[in-house]
Amino acid sequence: MAEHRQSRKRRYITWGVAGAAVLAGAGIAAQNSMAATTWPAQKTYTGRAFDACTAPSLAAMKAWKTEGYYSGVAVYIGGKNRGCAQPNLTASWVKSVNTLGWKLIPLYVGAQPPCQTSSNPEKFTAATAASLGVSNANDAVAKAAALGMKAGSPVYLDMEPYDITNKACNDAVLTYVRSFTKTLRAKTYRAGYYGFSSSSAKAIATATNRTDLPGNLWYALWDKQYTTTADWPWDPKLYTNHSRGHQYMVNSKETRGGYTITVDRNAWDAPVALVG
Repeated sequence: MAEHRQSRKRRYITWGVAGAAVLAGAGIAAQNSMAATTWPAQKTYTGRAFDACTAPSLAAMKAWKTEGYYSGVAVYIGGKNRGCAQPNLTASWVKSVNTLGWKLIPLYVGAQPPCQTSSNPEKFTAATAASLGVSNANDAVAKAAALGMKAGSPVYLDMEPYDITNKACNDAVLTYVRSFTKTLRAKTYRAGYYGFSSSSAKAIATATNRTDLPGNLWYALWDKQYTTTADWPWDPKLYTNHSRGHQYMVNSKETRGGYTITVDRNAWDAPVALVG
C-alpha cells in the first residue's frame, strides 16, 4: 500500500528484490473449518474500493459517496506498523459511513518478516512467529470490535514484500499467518490477507499446505486492470466465490465533490465488515 509505510519508490525496489452479503463457496469453506462454530452470514461487496493512509473526514466520505465512483473503503484499524495517525477513525465514523452506504474493509498492519529490508517497529522471528500471530490477532479483533465491526467481519492482515526464496524467512511468515488466522477464526472473525503478487501474496497462494491459511486474498498487482479474474496469477480454483481483492493502481490523486485524496484503487469481490 504505497506511501503508507514506505515511499512508492521504496516499495517498487522492495517488490523487485522480492521477485493484493453472500454465503459459502470455495474461499468461505476454509473460513468455516471450525464446524462447531455458528458463523454470522457473510457480507460481500463487489465493485470499486479505495484505500488511503488516513481514513478521510466524514465530510469527504459524504462528498465522495455522492460522486458514486467508489462504494468500498479500506481502513487501517491497527497494528504497531500502521504508518499513519487515524484521527477520524472512530466507532462514530464507522457507523456514519456505513449508514451512507460505504462498505468497510478492515486492514491490520501486523508484525513483519525477519528478512524484510525495510525497518518496522515490530518484526517476528522463527521463535516468536506463532506467539506474535496470536497476540496480533487478539489485538486486531479488539480494535475491530471497538470500532463497531462485529463478529463475522473480515480482518485483512497486511504483509509487505519480502524474499520468499529465503526458506527460513518464508516458513516463519507462514507460521505467523497461520497463527493469526487460527486466532481470528476462534473469535469468529473471517481471515483475509493483503500481499504482493510477486512475494507475500504469492507465498500464500502457492503454499502446498493450505491448513489455517486465510480464506480471502487481496493481491497487489499494479497493472491498472480493474479485475479480480483476468490477471489472477495462480490456480483459478483458489479464492473463488467472492474471496478476492485486487489493488491495481497506487498513488492516484483524485478530487471528488471538492475533496482531494491520494488513494490506491482496488477491484473488490470479497467480504466486508459487518457494522452494528
